[in-house]
Amino acid sequence: MMEGEVLSGYGDRHNVDGKVMQSFHKSFVDVQDILDQNRLLINEINQNHESKQPDNLSRNVGLIKELNNNIRRVASLLRSR
Repeated sequence: MMEGEVLSGYGDRHNVDGKVMQSFHKSFVDVQDILDQNRLLINEINQNHESKQPDNLSRNVGLIKELNNNIRRVASLLRSR
C-alpha cells in the first residue's frame, strides 16, 4: 500500500492487517532465532575464556565478531518494523 492510500473496505483492511501480522511474526521468529544463536555463542565464548587455552582464546575473536554481526542483524530487523 502506498503512503496516503485509503483502504476502500473492511476486506481490504483485514487483508492488509493479515499481511502486517505475517511480516511481524516472521521478523519475530528471525530475531528469536538469532538471539538463540547468540546464547550459544556466548556460552562457547565463556567456556573458551575460562579454559585460558590459547587456541580457545583465539577462537573467541571470530566468535565475538559473529556475535557482533548478529546483534547488528537484530537491530536492523527491529528498526525495519
